Amino acid sequence: MSPILGIYASQISGHLVTNNYSSISTVTVGSGGASSITFSSIPSTYTHLQIRGIAQSAATTFIEDGKIQFNGDTGSNYIRHALMGNGASAAAYSTSSTGILVDAMVSGTVSGTANIFADSIIDILDYTNTNKNKTVRVLNGVDFNGAPFSGNGGRVTLTSGLWTNTAAITSITISGANFNLNQYSSFALYGIK
Repeated sequence: MSPILGIYASQISGHLVTNNYSSISTVTVGSGGASSITFSSIPSTYTHLQIRGIAQSAATTFIEDGKIQFNGDTGSNYIRHALMGNGASAAAYSTSSTGILVDAMVSGTVSGTANIFADSIIDILDYTNTNKNKTVRVLNGVDFNGAPFSGNGGRVTLTSGLWTNTAAITSITISGANFNLNQYSSFALYGIK
């Protein structure tokens, strides 16, 4: 922490909670890529879950959808609503699918973007509550430092997702919607007290 931040932090009144997030697991894609990554045997001792990730695929488009599935459910039991902006225009949409689709969760590797990864923060709320369907919120995006593809230099998306199932979540699978995840794509799972 820089000295100035320490000075500001010392002025905070009340209780500053610094231990609400507990690291559960981190998965990094190795050489050759992977079709998906899975967090399994997730403990039921937290209130919510959060995943922080960076991802890239071999897609020939500059941005690729990501897909989130729970407990191995590959049926059409997922719904998403999304707001997207790219600096020039905005859009909103809703879809149902075989996973929660997240626009701009994975960057492509078109010319000039080989070292750029999209980033995501995924919150999974009340994941052990068996009295309600599971909800997800995702903030993610990618910046290409210019306009390498179709005049778009990047994108930011806010997604809300629903898994129409009341089961406690014990595993989470993340994949590119159409392409494998490239090497160095990485996701870290945290439990929130």
